[in-house]
This record gives sequence, structure tokens and C-alpha cells, in this order.
Amino acid sequence: MSLSSLDQNRIESFWQYCLQHQYFNLAYPESADFDYTPLHRFLRFSINNCGDWNESSNYLLNSFDFEREVMHFFAELFHIPFDESWGYVTNGGTEGNMFGCYLARELFPDATLYYSKDSHYSVAKIIKLLRIKSRAVDSLPSGEIDYDDLVAKIQQDQERHPIVFVNVGTTMKGAVDDIGIIQDKLAKARIPRRDYYLHADAALSGMILPFVDAPQPYSFADGIDSISVSGHKMIGSPMPCGIVLAKRSNVSRISVEIDYISAKDQTISGSRNGHTPMMLWAAIKSRPLAEWRRKVRHCLDMAQYAIDRFQAAGIQAWRCQNSITVVFPSPSEPVCNKHGLARSGGAAHLITTPHHHDSQRLDRLIDDIIQDLGTVTAPAGAAMSAA
Repeated sequence: MSLSSLDQNRIESFWQYCLQHQYFNLAYPESADFDYTPLHRFLRFSINNCGDWNESSNYLLNSFDFEREVMHFFAELFHIPFDESWGYVTNGGTEGNMFGCYLARELFPDATLYYSKDSHYSVAKIIKLLRIKSRAVDSLPSGEIDYDDLVAKIQQDQERHPIVFVNVGTTMKGAVDDIGIIQDKLAKARIPRRDYYLHADAALSGMILPFVDAPQPYSFADGIDSISVSGHKMIGSPMPCGIVLAKRSNVSRISVEIDYISAKDQTISGSRNGHTPMMLWAAIKSRPLAEWRRKVRHCLDMAQYAIDRFQAAGIQAWRCQNSITVVFPSPSEPVCNKHGLARSGGAAHLITTPHHHDSQRLDRLIDDIIQDLGTVTAPAGAAMSAA
């Protein structure tokens, strides 16, 4: 690669910009706690995971072996026998959500998709792309779906095969829709389990709930039919990625034979990044489950630390059970712009992802918010350790 001196200066300038801002994201759930240096040399190759990692392909430069191990890890994590599951490494949570909704539509072609008003904005895009009937359901103040409104709308629609988009950690509030309550409500409405589909959007909390002592229901053992998780959030990746996992029996409905590559393809995107499965594989292999538990515990402790500081200053901050998303009244626009805060409906949030090893950046944000909202802060105390 040969660049002009002007273009080289642009690259250098962007490098410095990235160094300056790599840990900016207290308001967004991307983790910067990763190091994939041993994999850098593979960027020389065009690694393309086109098709099913469980099949041979005449495109030889793939990372299927790594992808298979990644999916085995997540099958165990989400409590489904590996040989009864199928999934793949995606470009991110939205693709995983689309895949789950696509499977549901193929299973129940005329069904209605029900989603709460706190669901990720990608749901609206998915509905348009799949041309699927849909109904928005009210949310509770916590951000959970309004279970009574869900059932009421299903009954109003006389929907025999509802597709329910379950949030396992909403975008703004980190709320988890209770899968058990949803199933109980549907059973009381006389809708048999075989007649509805539950897709779980677990973009962030899919790598939190498996590692806490008292998780809300989140897995196939709890009744889900498919799940989407982001790889660049709790795990951490230099590029957006994720996984989607579903029941193999449902995936077989969308499988097509591609003679061009001599393989099956059940994916949304066809050609897929072959580097991200290697990154997820390296992240999984380099940390035992006990280390993931420690990381999650630290993130939860940091979230509670933020709440304690806010509340000591008279600011009503809160978080949902097992959530690293801290919700508080929105400060002024200058403070939001300074810290890149996300706002919605008069509230803002911060998210304590794994790269925040101590409270220094958190304290600077909290100090600015406390000053901005006109309250008096209590002493911050010593910075929290990474232990």
C-alpha cells in the first residue's frame, strides 16, 4: 500500500484520535477490554465464512473450525444440547435479531410479532424488511414489557401463533422481560407452547446473566427458541460482531444448497467475516468461566458504586436487577455532549463495561452531572480497584 504524505498524515491523525477516545464510551455498551495481537497477522488473508460451518466448502480460506467451537461454547452457555442447536457468528445484534424473527416467520408465516416500546430500534427495520405483521406493546416503568398489555393485544388480534420479541436487557434501562411470566400468561390465555415463538434479544445481558448467582430466565432451558448476543459488548472486539443461536429443527426450514460453494447456507448475510469467529474463539479460550464471573461482578459493583454516589448527592439513579446500566435524570446538553451520553425521554444512562478498571472516568462523569444538576456531592472516596 502506497499513500501520499497527506494521506499518511490523515491516517496518523486518526490513530491519535482513536488513542484519545478509545475509552470514551461510558454511555454505550462496547467493551475495550481486549487484546487480539496474536491474530493481527491473519489480516493478510481474505478469510470468508460463507455458508454452514458444519459443512465442507470449496472456499478453503475459512475459519469454520473456530466458529464451530464458538457456537459450542454458546450452546452450553444457553443450555441447549449442541447437536440440537445451530447458529453462527453474525455482524452484530441486529443481524441476530433478524435471523430469529426470520425463523419465527417461516415457522408461522401469517403470525404477528409483538415487541415492547423499549425494544431496540432495529426491530422496526426488521419488521419492514421481513414484511411481518407487528404490534408494539406498552412497557412498564422499569423498561420490562407490560405482560398484561401483551396478552390483551394478542387476544384482541385473535392471534393463534404470536411471535414475542423478548428483551434480555433493554437498550436504555437494561430491563429483562420475564420469560416465565410471559409463558404463564400465554398458558392462561390458552395458547399452547408449541403455538408461539420466543426470540431473545440478549445483546448485552447475554454475557451477564449466565455469570450471576440469581439470574432472570434467559436460556433455552427457560423456554426461548432463539437468542442473539453481541460480541463487541461484554466480550469486546475491534469490529462489531455477535452470535445467534437457535433450535436446529427450525433452522432446517431455511437451509438452501449453494452449488457455487458446494455448501449449505442458512445465514442472513451469505459471505461472512472469517476473522471475528477467531476473535470470539480467542476471547473464550483465554478466559475460564471464573474469569467471566469476576469481570461481570466488577461491572455490577461499578454500577452500584455510581448509584451510591448519585443517591448520596440526591440524584435518583437506579438500575434493574443484574444490570450494568445506570439510569438517571438527563443533565444538560453540554454535559451530555462532553461525555457522549445517550438520552431518551428525559433520562440518560451510563454503562459500566469491563474496560473501566477503576472509578476515575466514572467519577469525572458523575462529578459533572452532580454539578450540572445543582446538587452537592458527597466525597467520592478512594477509586475502586479492579478486583
